Amino acid sequence: MAPRVGLPRVDWRTIVGGVAVAVVIGGIAAAAPEDAVTGQQDVVTDSPAAGIRLVAFDSCEKALNDLRTAALPYIGPFGFGGSARALSATGGDVVGIPDSAGAAQAPAAPRDSQKSAQQQESTGGTPGHSTTNTHEAGVDEPDIVKTDGKRLVSVADGHLTVIDVASRKVTGTLELPDVAVSEMLLSGDRALLVANRNAVVYDMPMPRGKPAPPLSGGMGSTLVLVDLAGAAKTVGTLSVDGAYIDARQVGAVARVVVRSQPQLRFVYPDQTRNYNSSLKENREIAQRSTIEDWLPRYQLDSEGTHSEGRLVDCERVSHPAAYSGTGMLTVLTIDLNRTLGTGDPVTIAADGDTVYGTGTSLYVADDRRNRYIPLRFGEGIADTSPAPAPPPPPAEKTQIHRFDIAGSGPPRYAGSGEVDGTLLNQYSLSEYNGYLRVATTTGQFSSVAEGSGARQSQSMITVLQRQENGLAQVGKVDGLGKGERIYAVRFFGAVGYVVTFRQMDPLYTVDLSQPARPRVAGELKITGYSAYLHPVGDNKILGVGQEASTQGRRLGAQVSLFDVGNAAAPNRTAQYQIEGGSSEVEYDPHAFLYWPARDLVVIPVTGSPAVGGKPQYQQLTYALVLRLDGAGLSEVGRVAHPNGMIRRSLVIGEDLWTVSDAGVMVNELGKLAQQAWIPLR
Repeated sequence: MAPRVGLPRVDWRTIVGGVAVAVVIGGIAAAAPEDAVTGQQDVVTDSPAAGIRLVAFDSCEKALNDLRTAALPYIGPFGFGGSARALSATGGDVVGIPDSAGAAQAPAAPRDSQKSAQQQESTGGTPGHSTTNTHEAGVDEPDIVKTDGKRLVSVADGHLTVIDVASRKVTGTLELPDVAVSEMLLSGDRALLVANRNAVVYDMPMPRGKPAPPLSGGMGSTLVLVDLAGAAKTVGTLSVDGAYIDARQVGAVARVVVRSQPQLRFVYPDQTRNYNSSLKENREIAQRSTIEDWLPRYQLDSEGTHSEGRLVDCERVSHPAAYSGTGMLTVLTIDLNRTLGTGDPVTIAADGDTVYGTGTSLYVADDRRNRYIPLRFGEGIADTSPAPAPPPPPAEKTQIHRFDIAGSGPPRYAGSGEVDGTLLNQYSLSEYNGYLRVATTTGQFSSVAEGSGARQSQSMITVLQRQENGLAQVGKVDGLGKGERIYAVRFFGAVGYVVTFRQMDPLYTVDLSQPARPRVAGELKITGYSAYLHPVGDNKILGVGQEASTQGRRLGAQVSLFDVGNAAAPNRTAQYQIEGGSSEVEYDPHAFLYWPARDLVVIPVTGSPAVGGKPQYQQLTYALVLRLDGAGLSEVGRVAHPNGMIRRSLVIGEDLWTVSDAGVMVNELGKLAQQAWIPLR
């Protein structure tokens, strides 16, 4: 699941045990001999297997019966969170849309491919300005700060603030007390705010004699459409069942992904019911349910009208042959320049937590890890029956669902595939010339000690091709970072860069010019690791992460400059260390700013300075400004806010704007002389 701004994504890999299961999707794998030097293997699939066709329910009666049947094996004494927890929503491949793969290109070193993604030139009186740092050029991502060069819009502490760039004054505010807005998208005079509604979270078991709330627990997603012309005002609010996952925007059209679960009021074991009776009662609750309990609902207030009801009709819900019925993915289509409606939803009986988008494709991936949380069974329950065993760990696999989003209409489901291992984040996915490259790690859930043979962790890149039967595997290279896991990954054209870490940091360069035969081209071993990689010119990559000792102990944030002109021998040419510090960039790349016109890099830093080798308790927060100078890095200066932790940095014209919850500071871009301070509190 995409992380919400301000909180790093919880990494359950460090606290949950598991077992890796190796399955090759799409055919029989023919493994090449292992390289005697690197230990990597190139795996080529010979013949893709037939997929499972995705079909729609033909009636609500059929939908209700099938959903009940599919979910029943996953209902335990604690509902879906019990001993038979649903860990997967679909199985196998499904029918996809045929597409031309295109000719593979020769590998090339990264160039300034992100210039168009984060830099907007001056046009029509609007000064040149930076934009949100995104994965793909032309595909915007939600963030806490947006600018169009004329105004800066931010969301913090439950309210929206609009600042006029020319006058450097607040021109509009909007209080949003009923929702916890986390991110927004911007198009012209419209902003789309996204939020998850507040919900009560109960520890288990529930208070005596009380049924559990529906599984969603009142949780849901709220979209707020705001008009910024003049005083900021709300013009529409859409609330839907299900947790907000992520969104992508192409032009003025946003695709918002939410995940919903059945609204069933399960019971829990207590002094009046044991585990067996609770299990029986919960399954009876499911059998008595109506279709309204299974499908997500909505409430819409738009331009003076109110409506509510079922978000999606039964015949618009699709499912594969094998699914659990415990979760549904819905993609909403919102045109920011039009009246807010219900989003023309498209729903599939599947799961997902990571979103990646291009101009024509939207991918939702499910590696299941963030929903596998062992239950804490309550004490003092009068029960003679044994407590059910915790659910088995999920197989380390990632299912990927593709939607065709060409045009401004609702997306069209276009096929699914599956790969071994779990993802790091959206940068683990990359579409190129009709192929999807996926970087994953297996073995990291294993409770067996490192170095124990087949269950030792390792990473890989799997290449999937869009075919009529879905996303079929055509090639794979594995054996990357044995005993380690991926900390950063990035794809540029036909080259992939993978950082793994446990004690040392191998930076792998992977040649993907032949999708059926990907191979490791080079490797660089250094201390520490990079958690985010960014192209900063021809043959150069910048990494933001942590320095570490040779034993793997983290020592503080670092910025590294790599020369990757020779894929067989990547080299680090410069390093800037921040002792005891860390940066939000390490878990949220939206906090990263690269301004190629001045060769400047800006990252927020938080840390405790060390005096005489001893860390201090005082926390320092600032924006670090570095200059790229050929093969080197030099510090330009630091910008700090009074009583505020800097979250984002932007360039507008010749000024650097930095944003914290406390306010917005404007500094001259050259020597960082302060120009203005705009308080937000």
